[in-house]
Amino acid sequence: MAHALRIVDVFAEAPLEGNQLAVVLDAADLSTQRMQAIAREMNFSETTFVDAREPRAGGYDVRIFTPAHEIPFAGHPTLGTAWTIRTEFAPDAERIALHLGVGTVPVRFDVQADGATMAWLTAPPIALGPTFDHAAVAAKLGLDAKDIDERFPVQRLDAGIVVVAVPVRTLDALRRSRLQPGLVELVSQQFAAVHLFCPEPYSSDNDLSARFFFEAGGPREDPATGSATACLGAYLLEHDYYGRRELSLRVEQGVEIGRPSLLFLDARDRDGQRQIEVGGHVIASVRGELA
Repeated sequence: MAHALRIVDVFAEAPLEGNQLAVVLDAADLSTQRMQAIAREMNFSETTFVDAREPRAGGYDVRIFTPAHEIPFAGHPTLGTAWTIRTEFAPDAERIALHLGVGTVPVRFDVQADGATMAWLTAPPIALGPTFDHAAVAAKLGLDAKDIDERFPVQRLDAGIVVVAVPVRTLDALRRSRLQPGLVELVSQQFAAVHLFCPEPYSSDNDLSARFFFEAGGPREDPATGSATACLGAYLLEHDYYGRRELSLRVEQGVEIGRPSLLFLDARDRDGQRQIEVGGHVIASVRGELA
């Protein structure tokens, strides 16, 4: 059976920016081992596989793989896959739901005044976990303890994929950070990754800068990470980072590795009920077919 392949750039403001995503369609006949091999061949942060062109139980069955393993949720694969499904199968849809390992995740589409379409995912529940010693984490990032903002914790968050939020003080420190051996062991849990953020953006139009380090067959850096940005929303609300309970932020990522990306974060806490949405633009890059 032929398998259509689409490559899209997610959280991109221009072609060939943002985070690359490979989407394989009509993938129900592919084994888990074959999916993993294809993801390893693509070697993007993630590759997704859509079972069928018709929804089941109100959504589409989708699996997400890094080059090293399957994961239950990730942000840019969710947005990019939903955008691809809408483009290919349901061009008038205002919402697309994906059945993922973490559960069903809805994505809505807003057509903007300039005609561009913004895709927004509603994050699954996010659990806040233990905190870590600032100095120990800083050492594993090639930083000094003073580079991490002592007013806020280094903390694990779990949205189906585990992220450790690291509040960095300055853009200079963010630029200097590097993933050192042993960090994943320090914050040990499967799928653990590290999300650094600071309140100094490259562009005055934006609010935060971020970097995201993880391991998938070796250390890697992600150009744009929607799941970590969703977790960041929960973190900012929990620790009153901005002193308000409704946030609408623009987050830069990927500049240091030549893939500038822009993520939009809306986070609200109303009577203890948090709703977190992460949005961005998606731009098509490649239309093809697996050999």
